[in-house]
Amino acid sequence: MTRLTGTALRVTVFIGETDLWHRKPVYSEIVHRARKAGLAGASVFRGIEGFGASSLIHTQRLLSLSDDLPVAVVIVDDEDKIRAFLPQLDELVTEGLVILDDCEVIRYVGRGEAER
Repeated sequence: MTRLTGTALRVTVFIGETDLWHRKPVYSEIVHRARKAGLAGASVFRGIEGFGASSLIHTQRLLSLSDDLPVAVVIVDDEDKIRAFLPQLDELVTEGLVILDDCEVIRYVGRGEAER
């Protein structure tokens, strides 16, 4: 039974949609590794516009030629589990931004567990 409440740590990874790890999207590799590490969950969010260290604006607007939209991977779990996972992000994220912030989980119950 997966339950998480109270103080937690959130890691958000900002990368490009076309960033690859061994010909696989980096965001997908992060999600699969987070699952393998037993973290509570991971979600990937695709941005519609943004810029990073290069100052180039990437956008999904019709006239834009950008196919490298910003992507954010968000993972929340207790601090020890997140910190143990950070070396994997060091390996995977060669360009991007990784941030940590404290958060409070009000309720997290895995699917099918709410009825129990």
